[in-house]
Amino acid sequence: MAEKLKIIPLGGLNEIGKNMTAYEYGGEIIVVDCGMAFPGDDLYGIDCIIPDVTYLIKNRARIRGLFITHGHEDHIGAIPYVLRQVNMPIYCTRFTAGLISLKLEERGLSKTTKLITVEPGKTVRAGKFTVEFIHVNHSIADSVAFAIHTKMGVVVHTGDFKIDSTPIDGEVIDLARLGALGQEGVLCLCADSTNVERPGYTTSERAVGQTFMRQFQGCEERIIVTTFASNVHRIQQVLDAAAAHGRKVAVTGRSMENIMRVSTELGYMKVPKNTLMDITKIKGLPKNKQVIVTTGSQGEEMSALYRMAFSTHKQVEVGPGDKVIISASAIPGNEVTVSRVINELFRKGVKVIYDRADMLHVSGHACQEELKIIHALTKPRFFIPLHGEQRMLQIHSSLAQQMGMDRNHIAIADNGTVIELTAKTLKLGGAIPSGEVYVDGSGVGDVGAVVMRDRKRLAEDGMVVVVLPVSAHDGGLLSQPEIITRGFIYVKESGDLMKELQSVALDAAESVTRRHGRDDGELRGTVKSAVSGYLFKSTRRSPMVIPVITRL
Repeated sequence: MAEKLKIIPLGGLNEIGKNMTAYEYGGEIIVVDCGMAFPGDDLYGIDCIIPDVTYLIKNRARIRGLFITHGHEDHIGAIPYVLRQVNMPIYCTRFTAGLISLKLEERGLSKTTKLITVEPGKTVRAGKFTVEFIHVNHSIADSVAFAIHTKMGVVVHTGDFKIDSTPIDGEVIDLARLGALGQEGVLCLCADSTNVERPGYTTSERAVGQTFMRQFQGCEERIIVTTFASNVHRIQQVLDAAAAHGRKVAVTGRSMENIMRVSTELGYMKVPKNTLMDITKIKGLPKNKQVIVTTGSQGEEMSALYRMAFSTHKQVEVGPGDKVIISASAIPGNEVTVSRVINELFRKGVKVIYDRADMLHVSGHACQEELKIIHALTKPRFFIPLHGEQRMLQIHSSLAQQMGMDRNHIAIADNGTVIELTAKTLKLGGAIPSGEVYVDGSGVGDVGAVVMRDRKRLAEDGMVVVVLPVSAHDGGLLSQPEIITRGFIYVKESGDLMKELQSVALDAAESVTRRHGRDDGELRGTVKSAVSGYLFKSTRRSPMVIPVITRL
């Protein structure tokens, strides 16, 4: 039987986030990326979502390494959780390694994890795979694509990328190497689909620096800039604009402070001389000499900007005389929280600059023309669109077909689908376990559908507790049931409703004790059913009903 190369997406398809893909060849496996996703508003109490790695746990002996394209949370956020179940060496660039090290130290995993740094342009041998690191541009430093070499052929896995001809660090995407691979022959291209709906080209990061210069020019207010902490090149441009206009810069927010430390230590950020100041000391300067770089571009409740807006920040109080520049776009789902922060800043008399038309933010993902360039350079036999919702994957498929690719050579898959390749064929094989694993505090995967359903009901309709005092002697009720409510809204005649609920619970309880005596399970079930039914009929609400039996 002919050997096959299997590509198995574990996350990142039909969704934005939790990117993870397994490659399997000759009985060995490598994994690319290990990301998390942020929960929606309906996932009460969930901190983050990670991919289901049941398949990797089952086949851990065959795994030869985890390869990371770059240091964004949707590509590295699940590492601390997954490594507890599958310990594997991690291969990545220096800056990405610095960010992963922070996570491993926090979780006490740094001593047990093998973290290997690889420079772009170099290759790594991992069992039957040879993985080549290719420099790309993105909204974080040290991003790479991978050329995964096997005896079956080469797979180009782009990761997140854009083509920026004027990048801040001067390192343009290595299109020459991608073109050379195309000349040698690329079996399959697995490419980022995040921005495939947008025509044209993504604007260069340098355009944001020009905006900062305009915003700083002649400004008499204190300037507070918020952006993604991981966007080192964006922060570099804030530092450069501040230095050019004779301002000092202070940093606040834990993730921003951590990344500033890592990026300066590793040489990815060059702080102009005598520009940085401690947040506690900068207050002594005139407002037109201050810049504060902060976290909170997504309106996160614990972030520094949120605390400034709602007057709970210990060092910074905002008001008239402040200009806040939000240099980021809201991640889908965060629009409401971002708006809440902007409105609160306006209420305090702060000037807020957040209009994307003024080039305060540019995307890190390739638009249609850049994607076409990658397809044209690599000339792949087969194509798998990655990183996107269903419409994005379909549009990317159409774009590939416009470039002359046969529709039968394109696989639009789901997470868990096994895509089987030979030198001449592509087919969707079976499926492996996949899906979402919820992280709740220190618990990973212990919150299931029943718990989430209960949380949803509690959040929407509240809770009604029915306390049933039962005789330990004969199982009969000793007094009227007691009704306790939490988060349950009822009509003004609540006294009447409470009495009626008592009566309904009493009738249900007595019907059971007459028939079954001491059967607690039957008693709870009957009372719950009766009270739930009555509540829905009279209030059109379905609170969680919890009967509690106390034997006296």
